[in-house]
Amino acid sequence: MTGGRGDPGLLDRMVRGSLGWLDEARGFFRLPPNVTTDADPNLTLKPLGELAELTQLIGVLHPRNEIRQAARGLFAFAWNETRDGELFAELIHGEPFATYPVELYGTFAQAGLRHADADALVQTTTRLRGWRVAREDHTRTLNVLNAERRLGLRQHADFASVLALTGLGRLPEPWTLDRKSVYGVTHDVFHLTDWGRNRQRLSPEFAGYLRLWLPSWLDTWLEEEMWDLVGELLAVTACLPAAPFDPVAWQRLATAQAADGSVPEIGAAPSSGDPAEAFLACYHSTLVTAFAATLARIACDEAEAGPVAGDPALVGGRTPCESENAP
Repeated sequence: MTGGRGDPGLLDRMVRGSLGWLDEARGFFRLPPNVTTDADPNLTLKPLGELAELTQLIGVLHPRNEIRQAARGLFAFAWNETRDGELFAELIHGEPFATYPVELYGTFAQAGLRHADADALVQTTTRLRGWRVAREDHTRTLNVLNAERRLGLRQHADFASVLALTGLGRLPEPWTLDRKSVYGVTHDVFHLTDWGRNRQRLSPEFAGYLRLWLPSWLDTWLEEEMWDLVGELLAVTACLPAAPFDPVAWQRLATAQAADGSVPEIGAAPSSGDPAEAFLACYHSTLVTAFAATLARIACDEAEAGPVAGDPALVGGRTPCESENAP
């Protein structure tokens, strides 16, 4: 990896292409009528939530206005699909101990979008004894804690204590990490830094570990053509202080991006011609590509001009690493 300015033109083209494909794929993000009953949330709510999380960030942080506007249009579409938040009231009422409605609602709450009934319900359900039961997936717990913070709720556990139990927190021997473990580490970084908004939350110890081992992990997953994981690793790289730029990895990912802007999760896109199959094979990796290229683009600008201390566009509010009591 190298330091320096990187390739803003390449990064902007990748974000623009990714958002263009995602915009064309809006129909596959639409929620079905049975979304609150027997629809699979992994095929309905999860894609929409991921679209909202990452387009909200791009719509605020990307330096190019036309790209911000494209991302904001997709974010507004996602909010509209929730019926201006009414969906979250229905989900929380139906599954009071489920975390995913609160996690999804937190994404929109961070942007100032609220629903009164959902707020009233979440104030109650997150205080129930069942909500405070320790969860086995510590990385997922970090996301729940962030959702509570975004909603102005009392965090049910100490962020730093939970982080210490994650893959990143344990600083495991790097050669012991399989694909699932590496995904866990990337998400530990995303939750710690609030998806790159607060990169200063990476401690020197974590940053040093990642800076040392990211090149090796990138080489491994580039060889496997795991483009989704490559994108996440490049996003983590862009979160490092004085973020390095890997021109080879970025060019490989750019080559994997099709002319229509889509990026397959692994290998090549499906050749069946089935749009639904193509969507499932590409939507997440295409989103990740736009996200990673946005963070790398910010790092490029910082390398040239230096970060602006206290810039609210980069800070985006505090992301505490400790439990806080809501006012």
